[in-house]
Parts: sequence; C-alpha cells; structure tokens
Amino acid sequence: MNKDRLLEIYKDFGIDTVGVAPVEPYIELEKILIDRKQKEYLTGMEEEDIQKRINPKLIMEDAKSIIVCAFPYYTGEFNDSNISKYCYGEDYHIVTKEILNNICLEITKEIPDFKYEIFADNGPLVDRYLAYLSGIGYFGINNNIITDKYGSYVFIAYIVNNYDFPKDKHLNKDCLKCNKCVEYCPGNAILGNYEIDPRKCLSYITQKKEELSSKEEKLLRENKKVFGCDICQEVCPHNKDISMTNLYQFSSNLTTKIDEDEINEISNKEFKRRFKNKAFSWRGRKIIKRNLDIISNKNKTDF
Repeated sequence: MNKDRLLEIYKDFGIDTVGVAPVEPYIELEKILIDRKQKEYLTGMEEEDIQKRINPKLIMEDAKSIIVCAFPYYTGEFNDSNISKYCYGEDYHIVTKEILNNICLEITKEIPDFKYEIFADNGPLVDRYLAYLSGIGYFGINNNIITDKYGSYVFIAYIVNNYDFPKDKHLNKDCLKCNKCVEYCPGNAILGNYEIDPRKCLSYITQKKEELSSKEEKLLRENKKVFGCDICQEVCPHNKDISMTNLYQFSSNLTTKIDEDEINEISNKEFKRRFKNKAFSWRGRKIIKRNLDIISNKNKTDF
C-alpha cells in the first residue's frame, strides 16, 4: 500500500491530519524524559519505565512504522463552561479507538498480514513526540502540539504496525513564542522554555486524587474549573481562526458545564451511568463533587 492510499482511507473516515513516524529508539526523547525525572516534573500518571516510552519495538517486536493522526475537537466558545473543551463531546478514548479499528480493518483488506496496536492516550509512548516526528504538528511553549488546521485542539492517536509505510519528517515550524501561555497559566506551570511542571497545572489539580492544598483550592475557586483547563490554549494566537471539528461525535450532544445541583442529587452509580461516554467520568463523582464544593466555598477558606 502506498502513502496516498493510506491517506485516502483515513480521509474516508474524516481524518485529514495524518503522518508516519519511525520506530527506532528515540534517543533525544530519552534525554528529555531523564531530565524531567531528575527535576521531578512528573504527576505519577506516566509510564515509569523510560525504555517503554522511547522504544516502540517493546510494544511490537516486528514494528516497522507508526501511523499518527490528529482528531480535531474544537466546537467553539461557551462562556459558562466549567470543564475543558475536550470533555464536551463523546469520550475521545471511545471515538478514536472505534474509528482507528475501522481504519485498520480497511487496511487489512489490502494488506492481509497487517498487524497493529492502537493507542489513544493510553499507551506507553509519548504521543505528542510521535505527532512531532510524524510532521502533523509542532510544539508550543505550553507543550501542546499545534496543527496548521485545527490549532492545538486535537486528540493524538497512533497505530504501531508491522508495515513499512514511508516516514514523514518533522515540520520546520515553531510557535510564535509570544509567551501568553506562560503569562496566563493560573498555576505558573508553563516555564517558558518548552518545559512544564505538570504538578502546578490546573488541569492536573482538578483531577488529583490526593487532598488539595489551600493554594490549589484557591486556584480552583479563582478560575472556577471543575475538570480540566484550557486557558493556555484560549490565549494562544495559533488557535485563532482554526477549523471546527468535522466529527459528529465531538460536535453533538455537548456537555459544556457540570451542574452542581445535578451532581449533588445523583449517586455514584447514577453518575457513571449518566456520564459514561464523557471523558471527565473516569475520575468519578467524588472528585467532581469535591471540586464543585471548593468552588462554591463549601470547603476550606483561603488564608
């Protein structure tokens, strides 16, 4: 199968931002990850074994390429939203895997011995680094991947496979370095040198299981974020005049705000049933309710 045919199959499923990354161990990434570990820029959610994060052949011994793609999810601005935009539509874990499974079935019709493993924010490899290597986007100072068409409002997913698709090169582009993301980051997590301290990121804090400090609670109250944070993306000039998502899964049946009264009235079981197809549901009702209580000043006060 040639590259044009591969891109055609993806386009048939509504995906037009696709590239192919190599599978050799990523030595430059290894240096970055070691440096992050030494600086303790970790949340505990990462794969601990660095070799698993830099060597695709530990996933598939006969891997020959990695197909990387971006799923756009931008649907516009909602002033009363208290959750991240990536949570508005259907859970991207469900959507991306379903679409990529169907794509792989199409590929298998033309490559009968096609072997593959699909990942969408659940694999050991660093998806943003793969997006960079495959040329579908470039890094912003806030560490997000920026695409030409959709800005940084994209989910990244990839297929490790045993077919030697022609590899792409990374883009010779860079972000504008306006430093707005650094200036407006509530927790001062963005350091201005393409590094972030994820422990200070408000999105991480809203998902943190451990008890929040008074400083972290204050951040939630001041910014009224119940789950996730988009501030560094909202101020980014690369996200102006971008295309809306073309995927109905992310543009219909939107939930743009979590209602406090609704959460207080339902059980944990009902929460799972009602929101099972939303990306914020994985943390459960308890964390969502904690954040809502903090924002409405039902918990500790600032001092």
